[in-house]
Amino acid sequence: MSTNNLPVAVIGSGPVGLAAAAHLITRGVPVRLYESGKSVASNVRSWGHVRLFSPWRFNIDLAAGNMLREHGWQEPSPEAMPTGRELVDAYLEPLAQLPAIASIIQTNTQVQAITRQGIDKVVTRDRDTRPFALTVQNGSGGPRVDLARAVIDASGTWQSPNPLGASGVMAIGETAFADRIAYGIPDVLGSERSTYAGKIVLVIGGGHSAANALLDLSRLASKDPALRMIWAVRGKSLVRVFGGGVADKLPARGKLGSDLEALVASGALQLVLGFAAERVEERGGGLIVSGQTPEGFRTLDPVDRIIVATGQRPDLALTRELRLDLDPWLESPRALGPSIDPNLHSCGSVPPHGYRELAHPEANYFSVGIKSYGRAPTFLMATGYEQVRSVAAYLAGDIEAANDVRLVLPETGVCSVTLAADAETSGCCGGPAPVSSDACCSDDAIAKAAGAAGCGCSQKPEAVTPKAKAACCG
Repeated sequence: MSTNNLPVAVIGSGPVGLAAAAHLITRGVPVRLYESGKSVASNVRSWGHVRLFSPWRFNIDLAAGNMLREHGWQEPSPEAMPTGRELVDAYLEPLAQLPAIASIIQTNTQVQAITRQGIDKVVTRDRDTRPFALTVQNGSGGPRVDLARAVIDASGTWQSPNPLGASGVMAIGETAFADRIAYGIPDVLGSERSTYAGKIVLVIGGGHSAANALLDLSRLASKDPALRMIWAVRGKSLVRVFGGGVADKLPARGKLGSDLEALVASGALQLVLGFAAERVEERGGGLIVSGQTPEGFRTLDPVDRIIVATGQRPDLALTRELRLDLDPWLESPRALGPSIDPNLHSCGSVPPHGYRELAHPEANYFSVGIKSYGRAPTFLMATGYEQVRSVAAYLAGDIEAANDVRLVLPETGVCSVTLAADAETSGCCGGPAPVSSDACCSDDAIAKAAGAAGCGCSQKPEAVTPKAKAACCG
């Protein structure tokens, strides 16, 4: 069966999914966009209270922006940093309302499974000639099957948070006490203020989500002395989450880490490092979380609420009948894995990549956006925009444009090539960059050759701990 006249199926109407649709429409490629929520960008709306640390100039896709400008769109100030809600109101909603895009969006539509028409993943013969078959559920009606010539999966990971359990599975008792456990970044200062006011709150996680949650809690605590915070981190070092400060090329990201470092230094919270949660129990009306530490088994003080900010993971059930080649631990496309592995890189940079790196043995299936990163953190929207530009060009037959991938990301100022979980490495403040260095350390070598301080070294030497000086460039 010929698939040439079938549309490309785009799953997810967040920033990257809408950008994919914009690029395909611009190139005259038929497309159908599926959104499980009742409105576009439903995942973004759920964290609408959170302010991005990347300014507007990184958050607007080229093709999408051009389409909007053709309809008289007033572009936000490029250096302003939007909240998630502002991202929706000023950009994503106007984009989705453009006639060319509105006509191909199906909201309240869940894609439940993707396979090839008439065959499962075992069958090889004529596989690539068969269309994709998407099992789709729309509202209360029965499921249907839609056919597509290609699939761009931009469904994200927001609805698949990592559990509290440090081993990657639910901790004992985590499900039983789900009514007192939140995941991600709850709206502590807004709609959920009463939930956290006057409470003892445990935050688990060592990334930007945990930083946002803790800083919001501290703002609430400044007017509510009864509120107490406990912060438990799986790692033994806070260097990565504290970030590069003024060396970060996204100043707001650097400030997020600096503000968190100041909060810890103030003694306003109880900090527990190297804590691997295993169990949640109730005692005296409070929740008791216990787990392993380097010193042995430990039980934390009773708390009223728990915020689990340990990242997300892709939902792989959707693609079980497709032939995917995934990195064995990140669950990203295998070719992309080594470039984004948080065990090796912390710079925030990733080499330019497009349809080739995102491809799988299942021809014409591409996971893009944050889902393409699997379990790896530090994803920026600009990465997803370049991904879908390349994929759309490939599907349109413009191989030259598809291969011309360009991606320059703002680095964190904390760059290490072999950042072990318990190493206190931070920045590139040693000698010349080693041959195996990543992009941040390459910048470090260039800067030093020109007589500058180098990447991550804008701090005064005495402000950097001895262990921190032993980072990737020394």
